[in-house]
Amino acid sequence: MTVQFPQLAGPGKDEDGDDDVSVAIKTRPKTQRPPLYKVLLLNDDYTPMEFVVAVLERFFGMSHAQAFEIMLTVHKKGVAVVGVFSHEIAETKVAQVMDFARRHQHPLQCTMEKE
Repeated sequence: MTVQFPQLAGPGKDEDGDDDVSVAIKTRPKTQRPPLYKVLLLNDDYTPMEFVVAVLERFFGMSHAQAFEIMLTVHKKGVAVVGVFSHEIAETKVAQVMDFARRHQHPLQCTMEKE
């Protein structure tokens, strides 16, 4: 009694023994950048302009001239964007500014919103 085995695919041949060879292509999903958040400084009638300039220099790394310009924008328009950050950094900046203003007994308000 003889046993016959099916012919296995050789090099360059697919399972049917044909010359058709397919290539599997892996696609990686594109990672999205995390959403960014604008940190906003709000105007009030009590916080001194010099204090706002000091906050901008200290917490947002602005030069005196940049801080002065932003402070004037806050004063004239009522609000200004002082930076754009990831959620965690924006949240930290808002907390730092609010804590600093509270410790110095100023009602300065700082908020964040999705860009």
